[in-house]
Order: sequence, then structure tokens, then C-alpha cells
Amino acid sequence: MTEQFHHIPVLLNEAVKGLNIKADGVYVDCTLGGAGHSRAIVSQLNDEGHLYAFDQDLTAIEHAKDVLAEEIAAGKVTLIHNNFREMTSELAVRNVYHVDGILYDLGVSSPQLDEVARGFSYHQDAPLDMRMDQTQTLTAETIINDWSYADLVRIFFRYGEEKFSKQIARQIETERQNHRIKTTQELVAIIKDSIPAPARRKGGHPAKRVFQAVRIAVNDELSAIEDSIEQALELLNVQGRIAAISFQSLEDRIVKQMFKDAATAEQLPAKLPIIAEEAAADYELINRKPILANQEELANNSRAQSAKLRIIQRNKQS
Repeated sequence: MTEQFHHIPVLLNEAVKGLNIKADGVYVDCTLGGAGHSRAIVSQLNDEGHLYAFDQDLTAIEHAKDVLAEEIAAGKVTLIHNNFREMTSELAVRNVYHVDGILYDLGVSSPQLDEVARGFSYHQDAPLDMRMDQTQTLTAETIINDWSYADLVRIFFRYGEEKFSKQIARQIETERQNHRIKTTQELVAIIKDSIPAPARRKGGHPAKRVFQAVRIAVNDELSAIEDSIEQALELLNVQGRIAAISFQSLEDRIVKQMFKDAATAEQLPAKLPIIAEEAAADYELINRKPILANQEELANNSRAQSAKLRIIQRNKQS
């Protein structure tokens, strides 16, 4: 299992350093994955500190039971099999209402892509699945075969920024009248046939944007990010931080805007007598521009090329 879940964490040192970890603090890793970030966080905690790690993928949870076995046995780590949008309620069950830091490593993890049967990759043939939580019922096959033409156009354009959304959706609609579309390579072939030849030769694999869009729709990823960050901001103690790593523009746009809104002071009427500290926002952006991977990491990990790290700190309670 450990070998199957081989995963090089991106921006590891930068993200963990950005959390400004206190040895006796309480931290949350919202995206456990291969447990690389979790392991780095818990290594800085003493016996009073604790890490809560979320993942909706049961394979990741089972893998982490091996990787973090010693820390779990010592009572320093709690693994939670759930979507990070349930963070507040899951922590409350464990009598945790405030934390000192929260980490996000957004998007699909390398092990999920590498496991062919999961259907995330457009390079190998597999059932159209794409579920991060394999206990849920909605799959990519359901979306491709049962969702309306209009809904397909909407998700391809909104989540994949695919400019040939209508042509691809129309071709899917035609094909599924004859037979149910069940595999990734069936979908790849339909996408290729729908895109003009000159466009297929540039911008990477022609199926990349549609596969991203379907994956986001299957897992309701963008809404989950919004829900979770909203909760994360409320859960933070004063001087607590959120570090969020994103890999594509839609995720980064959400993180950037939510952090910016939180760190923007409320506009008050002119000439109103008020102390400067009272007028200041509750949160502060630690980095106004995203932190990117350095040349050494880029050379060793191609996944780091699109990674952006943003960090926000809570400075006071409202």
C-alpha cells in the first residue's frame, strides 16, 4: 500500500514553514493524501500538540495508518475519513472548536492519478469513475451519460474552461443515444473527434480540460473548497494561519478572493472617531503574491510547475 501511494508533496517546506507551527498547537491537514505534509507538521509537535488529518479517499486513510502509525499510537494524530467541507462538525464531535493552523493541498493527488482503475487519467483506459470518495454514488459515467446537454456545456466551460464545450457535449449526446459511454478512452475519442485538428495540436492533451471539469463536478470540488475555507477562517485562533496550495486557476481564484475578502478592512464612514487597530481587518495576507516552487523542486517534481501557495493569518477576533 505504501508503494502504491508514493507521492512527492509539493511546496512542503514552504507550506509547513508558512503555518508558523507552535509545538503545543492544534493543526488540521485538510488533504491528507500521501501524508507528506502531515508527517512534516506532526514532526514539529510535542506531546501537547495534535494534528487532525482529513481525506475522503479511504485508500489515503489506510495508507496514513501505516505511515503515521507511531504518531497515532502516541495520541498526536487523528485521521478523519470525510470531506474537508465537514471540518467544523467533525472537529466539534472531538470537542475541538479552535485551531492554530490549517493546510490545504488542493486537487487530485498523484496516487489517485496513478491508480488506473479510478478513472482520473485520460492516458489509460479505465471505467469512468473519478470519485475521490468511493462510497458516494455519483460517478463520471453518470454525468457523461445522464446529465443534459446544457449541464455538460456548463461544466465543461465553467470547470474546464473548454472553448469547444458545445461541440463536445453535442457529440457526447449523439454517441450515448447508441450506447452507454463507460470508459475513459471512449470519452477521449469523442473529445478528439469534437475538436478541430489544429486545436488538438496545441495546449496539451485535448481531453485535459474536459476530464478536469468532470472530476470537479463528480466531487463538487469548488463548492467544497469555498465551504471549507469559510469554516477554516472561523476556526482559527488569533495568530493562527491557513496555508493553501492550489494547482489550477479555478482553485487559486477561490483561495485568492476569499483570503483577500477576509483581509480587507470594513469601510467606515469618513471622520468617524475610531482607533486604527479597531478599523483593521481581522486577517492579514502573509504573502500578497503566491509562493511558487523553486528551480530545484521544479527539476524533481513536474507537478510543482503550476503550484501556488497562499497564506493568511488571523490577527484578532471580531
